[in-house]
Amino acid sequence: MKVAIVHYWLVTMRGGEKVVEELCRLFPDADVYTNVYNPDKISDTIKSHKIYTTKINGWPMARKMYQKYMPFMPNALMELDLTGYDLIISSESGPAKGVCPAPGAFHLCYCHTPMRYLWDMYHEYFRKSNPLVKFFMKMMIPGLRQWDVMSSNLVDHFVANSSFVAARIKRYYNRDAEVIFPPCDIKRYESVVRAPEDFYLFFGQLVGYKRADLAIEACIKSGRKIVVIGDGKSKEAKKYAKSGLVTFTGRVSDKKICEYFAKAKALLFPGIEDFGIIPVEANSAGCPVLAYRKGGACDSILEGKTGLFFDEQTAESLIACMEEFEKRESEFTDRSVYTAHVQKFSKEEFDKKILQAVGERKRI
Repeated sequence: MKVAIVHYWLVTMRGGEKVVEELCRLFPDADVYTNVYNPDKISDTIKSHKIYTTKINGWPMARKMYQKYMPFMPNALMELDLTGYDLIISSESGPAKGVCPAPGAFHLCYCHTPMRYLWDMYHEYFRKSNPLVKFFMKMMIPGLRQWDVMSSNLVDHFVANSSFVAARIKRYYNRDAEVIFPPCDIKRYESVVRAPEDFYLFFGQLVGYKRADLAIEACIKSGRKIVVIGDGKSKEAKKYAKSGLVTFTGRVSDKKICEYFAKAKALLFPGIEDFGIIPVEANSAGCPVLAYRKGGACDSILEGKTGLFFDEQTAESLIACMEEFEKRESEFTDRSVYTAHVQKFSKEEFDKKILQAVGERKRI
């Protein structure tokens, strides 16, 4: 088959780009299409493929302002000539699925999430925007929503990265989606030897929806220590650090992350993520996860075996969860349970299921 992989933009190596990277390994002769491309930020695996961009890549400051150009991306994608490709895989959480496949081509869309700023998080984005941006949002969002729904008809088969995202695909596009978890490098964490110390761990940026503030507040209120890995606002860091219970590390190396997974009592995961790879990485290292019971965490954590859930996004609910965990901490020490559980998130499992999805649909 002649294969095209379409990704909304290639300007960093985050979760969506990791999926593209694995697709590039799986289809080594595939061509890659994207709106904006920054080769300095992309892995060698992706760069080894032929990469084609839309006209937006040549626009002023496209590598920095790519999100501002989002309203123009649907038209740019539809101008791409994908004639001759047998298989098109769009990697979607922005405008990627809107390409026009040839009549005989099979279009599989791997959806990380329907565009949040168009749908469930529209009002949050709107509230935080300045008056000029609000004006353009009011003008453009209705048309973009129409395009987003209509372009879903160009997809032959939807794949979601979690049950949470599959439900959102059903809600917004009225389409069923197969769930295939994104690939996690679980082998990296197999050698971690657990030696828990007296602190909890938060790993992620100090941005609103990840709710680092909730994890920190719960620990401060209950007199527990917490280590926060990731970038954040310095003023907030200084405010929390005054308690003496919070340690901010900023970004750390992969080796250091493994060390923190080894030493933490548990990872705190209080936000709502479409999937969330960090709980899987923690479990791969044998580290329990205490998570809010919503979003992709419901797929990635085996309750009572590799972690526990709390049901309200409040400090009190998280504190109660930590107290329960500490009473039952000895129940979360069997490494074989973690190892068996995380196999379904491996690169090998991802590859197998993607090939099955392509093969089964191509025979229909």
